[in-house]
Amino acid sequence: MTRPAAPGPPPDLTAEILRNALCVAAEEASIVVVRSAYSTFIVEGADAAAAILDARGRLVAHSLSTALIQCTSLRSALPYVLRAYPPETMAPGDVFVLNDVYQGGIHANDLLVFRPVFLGGAPAYYTGTLIHVADLSGLSAGGMASDATDIFLEGVQLPPVRIATADGLAGDLVRVLAANSRTPDKLVGDLRALIAGTNVAARRLEEIAEADTPAGLAAGIEDYLAHTERRMRAGLAALPGGTHGGEYRLDDGHLVRVAVTVDGSGGVVVDFAGTDEQVPLPVNSGFSQTHGGVMYALRCFVDPSLPMNEGCFTPVDVRMPPGTLVHCTPPFPGGGRFGTVAAAEEAIFAALTRGGAHDEAGGRPPSGGHDEGVSGGAGGRPPSGAQGVAASGILQAFSISGVRRPWLHMSFDLGGMGARDARDGPDATGALFGGGRNIIPQAEPIEARLPVRVEEVSLIPDSGGRGRRRGGLGTRTVIRMLEDARVDTRGDRLLRPPPGAAGGGPGRAGGYYRERADGVREPLGTKATRLPLAEGEALVVETSGGGGYGLPEERDPEDARRDRADGRTT
Repeated sequence: MTRPAAPGPPPDLTAEILRNALCVAAEEASIVVVRSAYSTFIVEGADAAAAILDARGRLVAHSLSTALIQCTSLRSALPYVLRAYPPETMAPGDVFVLNDVYQGGIHANDLLVFRPVFLGGAPAYYTGTLIHVADLSGLSAGGMASDATDIFLEGVQLPPVRIATADGLAGDLVRVLAANSRTPDKLVGDLRALIAGTNVAARRLEEIAEADTPAGLAAGIEDYLAHTERRMRAGLAALPGGTHGGEYRLDDGHLVRVAVTVDGSGGVVVDFAGTDEQVPLPVNSGFSQTHGGVMYALRCFVDPSLPMNEGCFTPVDVRMPPGTLVHCTPPFPGGGRFGTVAAAEEAIFAALTRGGAHDEAGGRPPSGGHDEGVSGGAGGRPPSGAQGVAASGILQAFSISGVRRPWLHMSFDLGGMGARDARDGPDATGALFGGGRNIIPQAEPIEARLPVRVEEVSLIPDSGGRGRRRGGLGTRTVIRMLEDARVDTRGDRLLRPPPGAAGGGPGRAGGYYRERADGVREPLGTKATRLPLAEGEALVVETSGGGGYGLPEERDPEDARRDRADGRTT
């Protein structure tokens, strides 16, 4: 008598095992990049991304540390690689690199590297890695020039090019890149780390295919992408139906405007028609970055356990008019995109919360914002029927570079998050820029590698906006120069501090300062370029606090007492 075959694992369990195996492969690739890189910003800050995509360019899996804007960039750029190098022309061992913001890239210093994974004699998948390399030319070290009036002043532009084959690196191209970097050894080391990451992910993918068969792997991926899409559509279907508008204004006065249309059956259209035109300054955003910001904002309203893969993208139609702040075109710069991306996110938060949407935690989304012309201004109640949410102090970027010899320190200091109607804003987490892990290097490694001394990293009391719910606190960082240096700054929400909502007050505006040897502090520009810092002087970076929510007099006395005891207020 034949014994019946033992039942296999349930399909959902099999799909979850496969999904985790692919995510682990991407995560291992990211770890390899971080541990192999030469730049302090990568080694200590872990600002790296890795992803697996299929032959159709769909996002299959990505590393845990990957910010949404990074995986969206990898997803957006691969079609341009395939257009330049059709799959039938590729060979095992080929590796491709690009940084073109108009072809899915981020900006000059963010290198995207792809490698095809051959199964059955043809490319079936692609592994991708991405990091911000130390320097790749441009007006300012580290690609931080806030006075760049076109893309060429931001750094060397790379369309998709073949950087390696099975025989090794393309030496002539590597020499050209090294010759255009202020830190050539770090650049080449970072490039090798990126390639190593794609190789590791490719090997793991081949092992998965061998264990599950290529057909089984493909079928499993189709199943779990479809499962993610069903869950994403269910979350989006719960949003208030109809078309909801929102907008947010940058420090320089430029406006990002959005209309979010929810069809009620799981589809959403996000349309940026009416957004201001692009400008010859690095505040514009490439389309991949804006798309990533849209996904970040929408995911605040759905199940937070939802995997981030192609199933999340499919139900969302993003319309970004070319030639606007949210979709720059040649030759306009795109390196300073994060203020515009965050403004797009705030506008979506404002639109949906006015429509009555709540996040999965039971409150408003983690941040948002109401433009002064829409919601009655910071500190005032929104108009009757409007919702609005408190805005956040976003990341403030800066770089410090050597004068007498080449060295570079870069950092993104984070502001306070805006308060929700159900809770206070978290301190010093207001990136609104993709959801990756902390990318701020620690003090000790910075001091060990660079001629600077980190004298203070602290929360700023009273920097969160007052309200029934208090805004998150901003931070203060003081870095003392041990030799002459130059500094570049790139910040927003410093001239127009993050507004509160529903009667809450604005967050305290941050800023950049030079502290002289005698202790006197002088303000620097919010988008300063190549300003001198003499030996013994310090750079002081203060980030903005998040806006408050609700009337301050309605705050629970116990919450106010705890704030004073914790030093958050005085």
